[in-house]
Amino acid sequence: MRPLQPYLLHILPLLPLTHSTNTTTTTDILTHINPLIGTTNGGNVFAGATLPYGMAKAVADVDGQNTAGFSPDNSNITGFSALHDSGTGGNPSLGNFPLFPQYCVDDVLDNCPFPKSARAVHYQNDSVVARPGYFALTMTNGIHAEMTTTQHAALFRFNFPDTAEQKLSPMILLDLTDLWESRQNASISVDESTGQIKANGTFLPSFGAGEYASYVCVDFAGAEVKDTGVWVNDAGGVERKELFVTRGFNNFYLQAGGFVRFERPGNGTVSVRVGVSYVSTEKACENARVEIPNPLEDFDAIRAAAEDAWREKLSPVEMTPGNTSASAALQTMFWTGIYRTMLDPQDLTGENPLWESNEPYFDSFYCIWDAFRAQHPLLTIIDPTTQSRIVRSLLDTYRHEGWLPDCRMSLCKGWTQGGSNADVVLADAFVKNLTDIDWDLAYEAMVNDAENEPLEWSYQGRGGLQSWKTLNYIPYHDFDYLGFGTNSRSISRTLEYAYNDFCVATVAHGLNKTDDYLKYLARSTNWKNLFKPDQRSFFPNGTDTGFVGFFQPKYRNGTWAHQDPMDCSPLATGPTWCSLTSNPSETFESSIWEYQFYVPHDLPTLITNYLSGPTSFTSRLSTFHSTPLADYSNEPVFLTVYQYHYASRPALSSRLIHTLIPSVFNTSRSGIPGNDDSGAMAAFTVFGIMGLFPNPGQNVYLISAPFVEEFRVKNGVSGREAVVRVRGDVGVGVGGTVVKRAWLDGEVYTRCWIGHELFVKGGVLEVELGSGGEDEEESEWGTGVGEGPPSWGGGLEV
Repeated sequence: MRPLQPYLLHILPLLPLTHSTNTTTTTDILTHINPLIGTTNGGNVFAGATLPYGMAKAVADVDGQNTAGFSPDNSNITGFSALHDSGTGGNPSLGNFPLFPQYCVDDVLDNCPFPKSARAVHYQNDSVVARPGYFALTMTNGIHAEMTTTQHAALFRFNFPDTAEQKLSPMILLDLTDLWESRQNASISVDESTGQIKANGTFLPSFGAGEYASYVCVDFAGAEVKDTGVWVNDAGGVERKELFVTRGFNNFYLQAGGFVRFERPGNGTVSVRVGVSYVSTEKACENARVEIPNPLEDFDAIRAAAEDAWREKLSPVEMTPGNTSASAALQTMFWTGIYRTMLDPQDLTGENPLWESNEPYFDSFYCIWDAFRAQHPLLTIIDPTTQSRIVRSLLDTYRHEGWLPDCRMSLCKGWTQGGSNADVVLADAFVKNLTDIDWDLAYEAMVNDAENEPLEWSYQGRGGLQSWKTLNYIPYHDFDYLGFGTNSRSISRTLEYAYNDFCVATVAHGLNKTDDYLKYLARSTNWKNLFKPDQRSFFPNGTDTGFVGFFQPKYRNGTWAHQDPMDCSPLATGPTWCSLTSNPSETFESSIWEYQFYVPHDLPTLITNYLSGPTSFTSRLSTFHSTPLADYSNEPVFLTVYQYHYASRPALSSRLIHTLIPSVFNTSRSGIPGNDDSGAMAAFTVFGIMGLFPNPGQNVYLISAPFVEEFRVKNGVSGREAVVRVRGDVGVGVGGTVVKRAWLDGEVYTRCWIGHELFVKGGVLEVELGSGGEDEEESEWGTGVGEGPPSWGGGLEV
C-alpha cells in the first residue's frame, strides 16, 4: 500500500471497531432492493437477474422502452436474452440472441410467428417479480418465464400451460439479433438430436465505434426434442440445421434464427441453459457447463448463490433508518441505489479477446463522463477492492490500446463526451489511497491525455491540444489539423480540460514531479479565458436574470463568439438538448448556466473574482435551482446541488437535497429523472441519503443532513469502520434538514467537509440536525473562516 501522501488533508486517529445496532439486520437486506426503480420514464435501469458486476444479465426484452431490455411500460415481450447494460442512453444496448417461447397454432409450424413484431405478446402486469439474482413474469398467453444467472451464464425456466382443447408442442426459438437490430452478420447451428443451439454474430456498440462479436450456447433440459430447424423472416423449416445471414439489403433487416420444438413435458416446464461469451462459441459452452452443470436441478441453488453474492457485496454497509414515516422508502432508495452502482461496469476478466493480460478487464463504462462524479467515488468507499480493479482495468486498456477510455462498451471505444475524465477517476483513486495500482503507469497515461492528440479524438484522448497549449482555451470553430472529432463543445471542453489538468497536477504533486505539477496547475486555470465579464442572460420572456458575467465561446483570434447562456437548457427558446449529434453546441448536454459552476478545483476564485462574491453567487445558484435551468436528469447538475458549501452556506445545500429526495429521486418505477447512466443517479441518491457528497478528484466530502439515523461502512482493505450518526432529538429525514452542530470522535467539528481518512482509518462523525425551514434562522455551523471546503486553484495545500 502506498503510504499516505502529505497532500491528504485531515488524518484521523485510529479507532477501535464498534458493533452496529443496525435495525435492518433483523430482515434480509435484499428485501429492501427494488430493481424496478428507474425502469421507465427514460431511467433505462436493468431490471433482471445478475451478479455484482456480472456479465450475464437475464431479463425479458420488450418493444417499448427497451434500452436495458425490460420496462414496465405496457409494451410487449419480444424475447428473453442474457446480455444487457443498465441505465444507458444512446441506442438500446446488447440483448443479443433473444429466446422466445410459444405454441404454434394447431401445432402447425407454418402458423408460428417468427419475427419480433409478429410474435410479440403482452405480459400480465401483476406478474412481474424482480429481485436481486431473479426475474420472472407471465405472458398473457399463459407462458411463465423465470430466470437467474451466474457470472457468464443464465438459466431460464419456461412453463407452458396445458391446452385442454389439443396437445400442442412447446417451441423455443432463438433470434439472431439484438435490441438495436444492429447485427451485421451471424451464424447458427442446431443439433438435431439434443436441440443444442450454437450461434455467433457481429454487432455494433450502442454508443461507440467499430463492431464486436458475441457468442451463445443454448442447451435444453426437461423435455424431449420433437423437431429442430431454422427460420428466415416469416417462415421456418426443419430441412436445414445451419444458417448464415448478413444484415440485409438497405433498410430491409433480415430476420432469422433457429428453433427447437418439444414433446410437452409432464410438468410443462422446459429449462434452458444459456452460456454467453465474447471469445468464442466454445467458451460460451464451457461457461455454461462449468457454471451450471445440472440445469434441471440447479435453478434454486444458482438463485440462492446469486442472492448470497449480493448480500456479501452489501455486507460492508450497515444502515439504521430511524423512526420516520419515510423510513421504509429511504431503506429501499438507499439499498437499491447501492445495488444499481454494481450492475455496470461489468467484470469481463477472461472474456476479452482483444489482448492477453493477467490484469482485470472491465467493460460497459457508459460513460466515465457520467460516472466519475458520484458512482466511482461511492465504490471507492463501499467496495475499494473492486474500484481498484476497475482502475487497473482502465490502465491495462491504456497499456494495450494507447489511451484511457472515456466511454467503452462491448469491447469497443465509446464516444468521448467532454474531457479525458478517466483522469479524474485516477486522481480520485490516488488521493484516496487505493491499493495495488501502478501509479507510474497511471501518471504516464494521464500525461498522454494531456500532451498527445490522437488522430481520432471522438473516442479517446483530447482534441484541440495545439490550441489548448498555445491559446490556453479551446476556440470556437477551432483549426485542428492534428486530429479529428466533433468540433463543438468549446466551452465545456475548456472547462473539463482545465479540471483534467488539475487532476494531472494532483498526481504529479504526489509523485514529487514538481515541474510537471506547476505546468499542469497553470493549465488548470485556463477556464478563466472564456469568462466574459459583461455577458448578460435573459429569460425567454425577455426579463433580465439580473446576473452579469458568463462563459462564452471565443474565436482563435481572441474575439468573442456567442451562445445564449440558456441554450441547451429546459428554458431554451430553441432546442433544449445539445449532444454530439443533436444540435451540437459549445456546451455538451448542458447549458452555460449550468457549466458556469464547473470549476471544481477553484470555486473560491470563481465565486470571489468572477461571480461577484458569495452573496451574489448564492443568489445566482438559487436562481439556477429554483428554475428549470437546473436539469436534474443529467450528471453535470450533481455538484451544483452542494456548491452552497463554497459560499459558506452549507445549510442551503442540505435543504436542497432534502427537496430533491424524494420529490425527484424516489422509489417509483420512474423514480429517477433521467438515464441512470450505469449507476450515476443511484450513487447521487445514496450520497444524499448518507449526508455526504464528493468533489471527485479531491479528498473532500461535503457534509449535509443525513436522511437516516446512522450508517456504517467497513473498509474492505483496512478493516476499519466509519460511522456517520445523527445525535439529538430532532428526527432525520423530513424532520432534520440542516446540520446544527457536529462532532468527530467526540470532539466538536466545525468544518462542513471531511476527508476520506474517515473511511480508511475509521472514525465517528456525529451531527445534530435542525428543521432548517425557510422561516428559521440559518445554522451557523460550517460558515466560519477556514470551515468551508478547501480549494487548490492557487496551489495544492501541503
